Amino acid sequence: MPQLLLELFSEEIPARMQSSAARDLERMARERLAAADLSFEAVRAFAGPRRLTLVVDGLPAARADRVEERRGPRLGAPESAIEGFLRSASVTRDALVERDGAYHITLTRAGRATPALIAEIVPAIVSAFPWPKSMTWGSGALRWVRPLRRILCVFDRIVVPLEIENVKSGDLSEGHRFMGVREPFRARDFIEYREALAGHFVVLDVEERKRRIADGARSLCAAEGLILAEDDGLLEEVAGMVEWPVPLLGSIDGAFLDLPPEVIRTSMRSHQRYFAVRGAGDAGLAPRFVAVANIEASDGGALIAAGNARVLSARLQDARFFWGEDRGRPLESRLADLAGVTFHAKLGTLRQRAKRIEALAAAIAPIAGADPELAARAGRLAKADLTTAMVGEFPELQGIMGGYYAGAEGLDPSIAQAIADHYKPLGPSDAAPAAPVAIAVALADKLDTIAGFFSIGEKPTGSRDPFALRRAALGVIRILLESGLRAPLRQLMAQTEFRRPGLADGVLAFFADRLKILLREQGARHDLVDAVFALGDDDLVRVVARIEALARFLDGDDGTNLLSGYKRAGNILDAEASKGSIPSGPPARVPGAPGEEAALFDALAVARPKVDAALAAEDFGAALSALSALRAPVDAFFDKVLVNSPIPAERDNRLRLLGQVREAMGGAADFSLVSG
Repeated sequence: MPQLLLELFSEEIPARMQSSAARDLERMARERLAAADLSFEAVRAFAGPRRLTLVVDGLPAARADRVEERRGPRLGAPESAIEGFLRSASVTRDALVERDGAYHITLTRAGRATPALIAEIVPAIVSAFPWPKSMTWGSGALRWVRPLRRILCVFDRIVVPLEIENVKSGDLSEGHRFMGVREPFRARDFIEYREALAGHFVVLDVEERKRRIADGARSLCAAEGLILAEDDGLLEEVAGMVEWPVPLLGSIDGAFLDLPPEVIRTSMRSHQRYFAVRGAGDAGLAPRFVAVANIEASDGGALIAAGNARVLSARLQDARFFWGEDRGRPLESRLADLAGVTFHAKLGTLRQRAKRIEALAAAIAPIAGADPELAARAGRLAKADLTTAMVGEFPELQGIMGGYYAGAEGLDPSIAQAIADHYKPLGPSDAAPAAPVAIAVALADKLDTIAGFFSIGEKPTGSRDPFALRRAALGVIRILLESGLRAPLRQLMAQTEFRRPGLADGVLAFFADRLKILLREQGARHDLVDAVFALGDDDLVRVVARIEALARFLDGDDGTNLLSGYKRAGNILDAEASKGSIPSGPPARVPGAPGEEAALFDALAVARPKVDAALAAEDFGAALSALSALRAPVDAFFDKVLVNSPIPAERDNRLRLLGQVREAMGGAADFSLVSG
């Protein structure tokens, strides 16, 4: 079947926007094609420094005629409802047909040639494209990431005529800006297009560009007995900056290696987009780097590498100056400078925040097994490096540089480590602090942030989270779970300076949502998180242990069947409660009662103490195992015993018995919140 090939060729597209642009182009194409009733087999999108490309395979040559019948309001409906129905279908009243007690209309949608539909779809996609930042040019009628220079739009090897901002479509594209033939080339299907691009020194697929960069960089390093410092984020960015990637190995003065390695790597990465290099078998950096050029130079890139080295050396000279200047002042002396920096208008200065972290870290220290004095001092100094020249130049090094400066002053190593680690974890691949003092300070930093912003009503909403509170909450969760720290969240929140009615409840609900996301990513069910959090437990280590035990229990037949019995008992009890007729008190073992009733009473008498003891010992697997003994008696009870007996005493005792089943199971989790 025919193929659509679309290329939107522009000035340089920022690397950070390319991957999302490719996803958006594919998504919008799927949506628009579906809305136009055009079937297709596959949709692919590609993004590069100067082009967005869309390929749609398996399109029909035309859209067939379609007859659709719509049912509208009932006969006698208000006039406004009928008018709204007519407007939605763009028809007049004479199109209405009365049938089956309602109004109906029949719509006939004429078939159209696919090129005519494409000529409408493409401009609609371009005009509505969700660039994070865009610009206008020419008449200013179109917003695009950069000025649009060329449109290639071909369907079934024939140009689809259309025009966007005075740019007419055709079957021509361009290759590399500097290499090869400068004249445009013709392409009428994807294979021809991709091969022509390769022949004009353009690698279309970002994954192929990434492979070329990574493989080439590793080969250059291996030839010199070196190891590339892998960096997936930098690889993604650099692959969006070049169309024809050529890795080059450069050198720097080995004297720069006396700088902290994070400074060297940050200077390479953030300012120059270079990859760092390590010596083979050595964790330290080598005086080398890998840069990625966008051309194949006649000298093999020697001149480019030398120029890159000069620029990097200038950056590192600045860093060396900052390193020396910053160490001339102790961190303690910088605390006064923090008083002049506002953290938030409603939450005070950084100096005030440092005092809060100091007090909170000292309060958390005994829970974390840390020395309160060490934790307090580390908390007080944690933000001091924000006033240093190095962090001013390299904001990514906040905390890290404070750790180095604390070590250079001769402060206790645990203080230096806590300062360096207190922002961690910064993401899913970042390690959480593990040392006691570092744990206390990292928790204090994050809890102060969350409690502070919640106290002034600055909660995350939808996709908006300007103060990174979600990341802070996930950081707290990871620290607690990975360290096994038994620190209930309410207890931690009570140590902050932000205490007002309802604040802790809102924060706990926020943490529950974050925990759901974390556990769901690990394969857990969100309803089990709800079922355990409903117990009011806020010890995350214990909460996760309960969830894991509950998941194992419900995976088996005993758990599934007992859950069904619980829900059946709950439905009966809820129905009776709505009548106001739930009897109070414990059930009795009634002589002459059905054997199944007596068996359930006996099973509860045996299981309940075991469940309570296991829960007290936090052996949740044993507690649920004890509950599984109720499965057969509960099943038999419902099969053989009439709960709503016409004899009031029998009915009341059986309702009490079901209440005991629900109560026994409710100690392990709120099973009413478990789906299934």
